[in-house]
Amino acid sequence: MYKVVSLFAGCGGCDQGIVGDFTFNQKYYNRLPFELTYALDIDQKALNTHKLNFECGKSVCGDICEIPSEEIPECDILVGGFPCQSFSTVNPTKDPFDDRANLYKQMVRIAKDKQPKVIIAENVKGLMTLHKGQIFKRVKEAFEDAGYVLSYKLLNAANFGVPQKRERVIIVGFRKDLGMTFDFPEETNSNDWVPLSVAVPKLAIEEQKYYFSKRAVEGMKNAKPNMKRGLWQKLDEPCLTVTSHLAKVSLNSRDPVLLVDPEKELYRRFTPREAARIQSFPDEFVFAGSETDAYRQIGNAVPPVLFWHICNKVSKYLSNYE
Repeated sequence: MYKVVSLFAGCGGCDQGIVGDFTFNQKYYNRLPFELTYALDIDQKALNTHKLNFECGKSVCGDICEIPSEEIPECDILVGGFPCQSFSTVNPTKDPFDDRANLYKQMVRIAKDKQPKVIIAENVKGLMTLHKGQIFKRVKEAFEDAGYVLSYKLLNAANFGVPQKRERVIIVGFRKDLGMTFDFPEETNSNDWVPLSVAVPKLAIEEQKYYFSKRAVEGMKNAKPNMKRGLWQKLDEPCLTVTSHLAKVSLNSRDPVLLVDPEKELYRRFTPREAARIQSFPDEFVFAGSETDAYRQIGNAVPPVLFWHICNKVSKYLSNYE
């Protein structure tokens, strides 16, 4: 088993993909030869969820900037979806050089000090384009200087069996002495997207708390033309990208919602379980804390099915090397 250190672990979207051994949409994703030895996140609530779902050698709640490399165990794989708010295309006004944007340097530091065989990083689409690609160039050169041959690609989760259009940059680096350059896995569903109906088998539900009020609907209808949104989702297509703001979804925003009844003008937000399915979490995955906590953890996560395909390919490279 290859030992894995998971940075910015969150609730465990990446780690579910790394470990495998789960079923989503009636398809089994087999156990991969990876063992979680260390998971780090600054959010205790997310880590509480992680602990409920994974056997991990050590789980640490802390600021990566304050964790010395010596405290992190030796590993074969270093994984990290470093925080991406500053790179997001949703809010391009954020400072791309703030402290959160520089957290990739912490992952680089640990990669340089621990020298795992493989690093796998994940981030939003905007990382590649902000400041005409200069930020991405910095990230890429930093990992290369740490001793890695990088491959990177913009992947859409919908092309891998996830019922959601979610584009993310994936960076995979093999240590230079291994002499390998990673080729990304072939898309499994590029011509056969999984529809939202997989995640939402029942459009109308009893719990009124998920429905938008008449006042909210009227507010959407009376909004200025450039604000009138109500982005209700078609069940026969993948969902638009879900975010960490799922608990605060508005009809006057870019958030995806469900139109339950056009005549009665009934709209509702996704339940936490539906949101988890949209992200391709198995139904057995348990979320700790309140519904608001669950929504935030789900929206911040990497789709496990997408990450499984990447890690499955990485495992084949490693087995061929040995």
